[in-house]
Amino acid sequence: MTFTEVRLIGLEGDQLGVVSYARAKELAQEAGQDLVLVSDRSTPPVVRIMNFGKLRYEQKKNLKQQRKNTAAQKVKEVKFRVNIDQHDYETKIKHALDFLEKKYRLKITLAMRGREMAHQDIAFEVIRKVMGELAPYADADGQPKLLGRNISVNFAPK
Repeated sequence: MTFTEVRLIGLEGDQLGVVSYARAKELAQEAGQDLVLVSDRSTPPVVRIMNFGKLRYEQKKNLKQQRKNTAAQKVKEVKFRVNIDQHDYETKIKHALDFLEKKYRLKITLAMRGREMAHQDIAFEVIRKVMGELAPYADADGQPKLLGRNISVNFAPK
């Protein structure tokens, strides 16, 4: 891409006006910096005198920060059983609350085996109890759903 005239932006972000491409390149070399194309769609194209290596470093840093912030989209799962003991139940609730506190989405699953399938009312009772305990800390995404031998419900932290 060769341009005859360009709109030049200086080191401090000040407008230096429309100059020839050769002059813009010369000014960048005098400043010991790079000439970076900002917008080639405008007329005339916009170029800026800046440190290109520093720009790329900051872009990578921002991208890394964005990836770090997307970790909150992970879904953590806590599994329950129909005939769960009280202490085990409390421990699993504590783990669920820890996940919600760390802003993770949460999936509660209650698995049934064998004859437990005949007592789905007890299973839904356990799920409702869990939903009641987590209600102050999270919003349930709909009602519990029976999928095969599992009942599951998702939560989003408040």
